[in-house]
Amino acid sequence: MGKKVKKESETPCKETLQFEPLPVEAKTPATVVLLLSCPEEDILVKACEAIHKFAEKVDFVCKVKISDNKGLPPLIQLLSSPDPDVKKNSLEIIFNLVQDHQSRLALHELGGIPPLLEQLKSDFPVIQHLALKTLQNVTTDTDTCNTFREEQGFEKLMDILSNMDFRDLHAEALQVVANCLSDSKSLQLIHKGGGLTRLMESVLTPNLPEIQSNAVKCIARVAQSSENRKLLHEQNVEKVLVELLSVADISVKTATCQAVSVMSFHLASKDSFRDLDGIPAVVQLLNNESLELKEAATQALSNLTHSNQLNAFAVYEAGGDEILVQQLYGSCRRTVANSAATLGNMAGQEVIRCSILSHGAIQALVKPLQSTDTQVLINTTLCLTVLACDTEARAELQNAGGLHPLVNLLRSYHKEVLHHTCLAINVCASDVNTAAEMCQFGALEMLQEINLSVNRRSRFSELAMISLLNFNLSVKYSLTSHLASTDIISDGFYDVGKACAGQRIQTLEELSKQPVNEHRQIIVVNTATGKNKKDDKQKNETQPESPTEKPWKMMDDVSLQLLVNKAKNVILPLSDEREQCAALARLVSEAMGGAVEMEKLHEFPWVLHLSELKFQLRSNVVPIGLISRGIYCHRALLFKCLADCIGMSCTLDRGEYSRAWNEVLLFNGNPSMNERSSQPCRYIVDLMHQPGRLLTANTPAAVQYQTI
Repeated sequence: MGKKVKKESETPCKETLQFEPLPVEAKTPATVVLLLSCPEEDILVKACEAIHKFAEKVDFVCKVKISDNKGLPPLIQLLSSPDPDVKKNSLEIIFNLVQDHQSRLALHELGGIPPLLEQLKSDFPVIQHLALKTLQNVTTDTDTCNTFREEQGFEKLMDILSNMDFRDLHAEALQVVANCLSDSKSLQLIHKGGGLTRLMESVLTPNLPEIQSNAVKCIARVAQSSENRKLLHEQNVEKVLVELLSVADISVKTATCQAVSVMSFHLASKDSFRDLDGIPAVVQLLNNESLELKEAATQALSNLTHSNQLNAFAVYEAGGDEILVQQLYGSCRRTVANSAATLGNMAGQEVIRCSILSHGAIQALVKPLQSTDTQVLINTTLCLTVLACDTEARAELQNAGGLHPLVNLLRSYHKEVLHHTCLAINVCASDVNTAAEMCQFGALEMLQEINLSVNRRSRFSELAMISLLNFNLSVKYSLTSHLASTDIISDGFYDVGKACAGQRIQTLEELSKQPVNEHRQIIVVNTATGKNKKDDKQKNETQPESPTEKPWKMMDDVSLQLLVNKAKNVILPLSDEREQCAALARLVSEAMGGAVEMEKLHEFPWVLHLSELKFQLRSNVVPIGLISRGIYCHRALLFKCLADCIGMSCTLDRGEYSRAWNEVLLFNGNPSMNERSSQPCRYIVDLMHQPGRLLTANTPAAVQYQTI
């Protein structure tokens, strides 16, 4: 590296080194570190330059070598050098070293904070900037922050912030301030010393926009913890922020909205912003052309209105609902997500919901439903869930083509997106038309697949499935083999048999158009005949008949209509529920071939009869009224159909191998003598062997009826 020449006339510090004029880059970090302990100024300057070049190469190994050779202590000592070049180079080396966590801790342990603070008094701006940048790194450590505070570092920073001659240092000083105020203990101590008040005053002091916006960002960083938000609220930070919303500079307004967003997590702050008329001020910012400001303003409104009806109403009074609907058409995904969230927060109040819908919110939500952004999808489906509780809104969503992209979201593997999509589908399934269209788009099949998955199924997917099935009883019966007493069979119901999980159930029209096959017949219910068929009339009005193909319609079932009339005329006048049930059972049995002894059941020609009907009708679909030789499954369906027509309550359950039965709830005792039991009993109705007999549920006789 160089020749060592001992000078007897001088007292060496370790060894006095004399270097030949070799390139600085040729020296190793270990060799150069030794030079830092020597008193000669020219050697110190060269040593600092050399080691700085090693350190700034962002080479971890190089930095470790400098640290291992104890390069940090002499560097800290050199901060007291009278030579500004030595100070500058030393600071640059230290700044590069403290990018590493261990070096930051070492700087604190070696007492490096006081010398760094002294550099803030330098006459050279470059030294002041380097000192602040280094402090910004090291004050991320809690212990270092405590030492910084104990050395009056915060006060020194506030002196800088209050001096306009140092405004070029304000941005970096505020970053250090934010680090110092990040933990609650430091904030409390600084507050007791009046530091927080000084910070508030500096924020409101007219200044360069960059400085003022950085000051507000500092407050936003401080407000990240709940304890800090409480203390800031006690210092009336909301008043300061509301005042800043009216300044001219966009960056200051944007930073202020971001601070409002964070402070809104404190419940009392939400009320303060409303009382100080901060909400209308934020709403007005939505008219600004700045995309960044719109994003920050919508985020602030989203947080302000979350679980706060008074703030939601304040946004509505300021005309915010109309402006927010327009934001849904914007190009910024964050703004769209925030706007949807805010509208969802507001729509819980009926008067506001009606206003939101009047501004075309449903149409505006269709495009966000097709977004690839997760948060947009979550907030949009949440908003839709609240808005779609209105019947007209569901119809509008259907007309706007929104059901298809909504159903497509069931393909998502994102947990929240899937949950909120299921909730929206659950609400949209409240109408027959929307439920039917979602089924056409494959909603039922996708929900079946989801509910079969251990990882994707949830109570939300199960709820959506049930809601869709409740408005499609044919599919519900096919998939679940059960109809509750509240599931009322109506015209168009058909029994296609038990379907496998995940299997798509074809529509009645699709099944009717298939050629006759050897598979199980499809039994259809149609009590309307001729001109009384409302569904056909409506269909003809909405879908004009083409010259080449007539519109499909269900086959008439006059026999079923006669049975319905007979049930109304004969069964309804009976006053006793048991007698009504027994009489209806006998009516069903008579219509389908009468009583059949258990031992002769195999002789009952129901299979041949149904095959003949299919051949005669040239269709796989058979109206139930035409069946005169029916087995358990046919009789149970007819009983349920007639019971629903006359207002009797019963279930319909499917078993194995063409078994099906009806369960009724009846009170024991004589109702005319006020001898009824307090709790009803469950009975299975015998429609096959002793029609009208009531079998107590779960008894051997009932179990025998339900099984082979």
